[in-house]
Amino acid sequence: MQITSRFTAAVHILTCIDIFDGQMRVTSDFLSGSTGVNAVIVRGVLGQLRKAGIVETRQGSGGAHLAKPLDTITLYDIYKAVDCIEDEGLFHFHENPNVECPVGRNIHKAMDGRLAAAQAALEKELRSTTVAQIVEDTQALISKE
Repeated sequence: MQITSRFTAAVHILTCIDIFDGQMRVTSDFLSGSTGVNAVIVRGVLGQLRKAGIVETRQGSGGAHLAKPLDTITLYDIYKAVDCIEDEGLFHFHENPNVECPVGRNIHKAMDGRLAAAQAALEKELRSTTVAQIVEDTQALISKE
């Protein structure tokens, strides 16, 4: 089970916007080159971030801009904005366990609480990290190059 790559691409995109906005137009083509993700997908992610109120974009070559301070945007906000999980949760249980089998009858009940707890722990951690922290770490790494 994986969270889609739209999540990490969105964090990458926001980091680029913060670092490069004001120095150049941060366009979907530029972001595509930095992320290695097709520009069509980048535009889709930008659209999701715009809908969530995280970025502003302008038609044509206006580029992307942050809509609010990075220290107010958590990784959880991005996780939710780019639809990384389906409505039923992070873990999708196989749909047809054999009810004639004692394991098949009970595995769902045995795992549900644990999977919900794991998802809650992940979401708690994502809520505690801001994109500003990611940008700060990225800039520190860049300065060491």
